[in-house]
Amino acid sequence: MNKSESKYFNTAVKMDLALISLLKKKTFEYITVSEICERAGVNRSTFYLHYENIGDLLEETTRYLIDDFLTYFGEDMEDVPYRLTNCELSELNFICDKYLTPYLTYIRENKEVFSTALSNRKPLGFDAVYKRMFENIFDPILERFHYPNEDRKYVMMYYLNGITAIIAEWLKDNCSRAISDISGIIQDCIFGLGGTLPSLGFPKK
Repeated sequence: MNKSESKYFNTAVKMDLALISLLKKKTFEYITVSEICERAGVNRSTFYLHYENIGDLLEETTRYLIDDFLTYFGEDMEDVPYRLTNCELSELNFICDKYLTPYLTYIRENKEVFSTALSNRKPLGFDAVYKRMFENIFDPILERFHYPNEDRKYVMMYYLNGITAIIAEWLKDNCSRAISDISGIIQDCIFGLGGTLPSLGFPKK
């Protein structure tokens, strides 16, 4: 990233953070460009250099949060490539409390942004992250289970769209249900009630 790109990125992040801060204090409909600029320390021309309107900023802010959420997993994520290729098949389970809890915690702590994006029919940004997760995590897992290449994208869309739908409903309820409840619901949907399906949730072929 050159100096110009870095400055552009840093300015965009300032406006992302400004919108996040404002959404914790007032509803989206009452937030103005002037308030965002004042909080971000930029002028209006800079805002319109990046976005056409606040809705565009909202969409980018959602993506910013999603891109940032992996930091919640900390150093545990550094072990993922090794685990994918060296652990026992029974240990290849990333849909568990260890990973769902920090993920759902991040969603709840930033629920104002995600809920606003949902109510304004803006993309929640999960698709881009899930694409990376598919390429870097789930595809290697399915490879170890010898799942046919041509079937993998359909299997993953089934599971990932289901998880996204559960989170969307949770957001509509203002994240009132406990994180442990939502984590349990996701795991029940993937593994079957009572854990009767394979521990990974992906049937062998």
